[in-house]
Amino acid sequence: MIILGIETSCDDTGIALVECDPPSPRLWRAKQKCRILSNVISSQIKIHAPFGGVVPNLAARAHLKNIEPCLKETLKQAGNPKIDLIAVTQGPGLIPALLVGVNFAKALAYNWNLPIIGINHIEGHIYANWLNDSEIEFPVLCLVVSGGHTQLILMKNHGRYELLGETRDDAAGEAFDKVAKLLGLGYPGGPLISKHALEGNASAFDLPRPMINSKDFDFSFSGLKTAVLYKVRHFEVRPQNAEPFQHINDMAASFQQATIDVLVKKTIKAAKQHQPKTIILSGGVAANSELRKQMEKAVKDLEIKFQMPDIKLCTDNGAMIAAVAAYKKKLAPERDQLLFSANANLKLVA
Repeated sequence: MIILGIETSCDDTGIALVECDPPSPRLWRAKQKCRILSNVISSQIKIHAPFGGVVPNLAARAHLKNIEPCLKETLKQAGNPKIDLIAVTQGPGLIPALLVGVNFAKALAYNWNLPIIGINHIEGHIYANWLNDSEIEFPVLCLVVSGGHTQLILMKNHGRYELLGETRDDAAGEAFDKVAKLLGLGYPGGPLISKHALEGNASAFDLPRPMINSKDFDFSFSGLKTAVLYKVRHFEVRPQNAEPFQHINDMAASFQQATIDVLVKKTIKAAKQHQPKTIILSGGVAANSELRKQMEKAVKDLEIKFQMPDIKLCTDNGAMIAAVAAYKKKLAPERDQLLFSANANLKLVA
């Protein structure tokens, strides 16, 4: 089965073709035979960088401009294969951006007479792990960390989810962007914070670890962001005897480590309580090399399987959306296939 995946939830236009054989319900532990035929992504970083964040209407305009060329390039790279199914991000995300992808996908499905299915963006990040050549056993504990979401999800089987905890305010990726802006580093913040942290001292600044010892599995990053703001405002960012600009590296490293400490400790706490057979890391922040390294080490100590996507599959892309569709047991009845709508607040777990 060849699936066309379309992703336009935020500021990346992603279209991919994935060849995937749906697994048998009796073989949940078997390796999924899944191959990415093409995976084209058009970034909008240059458009949104002057604003320090994504502007929804500008994102939608860029999607309108890029989506057809991305489709043509995707088909060309894959050798124009026969497509069996179209999958498109239905939500959550920015509604102007989502509408572009959903309407484009519906038009294709109608013109090509193909079945279509709406996919949850969070589910896409989770299923990016199934694009790796590896075995994942249920139950699975999923840490989803991106610009808009920070969630711990217990996945009992394909399509069966239990939300254990989520952020009460800023998502981790959002906090990275805001701290990078405070430090004058630019946008997007995640890669820039990570780059400067390599040259910094993670112990240079005493920053809070919000909710790290709470009894639940919820997160909060607004207080951490505010702590950085106060230190910048009160000229405490530059320690005594620091070399010029070294204070920025040190703050980047200190902030990054505080965030990682919370993410790792909460995940390990959830793992000890719920006893998953596999722990997986997902989302744009999952591309952070230090988080990947520290999470892998912490999970290894528990002797639980650990899985994370290739770095190139952590950020938004069409391949992850196609991967979800391959595991859906049933499509909507034919008469309903074009009736789903873009939903900016779509929930994975009701």
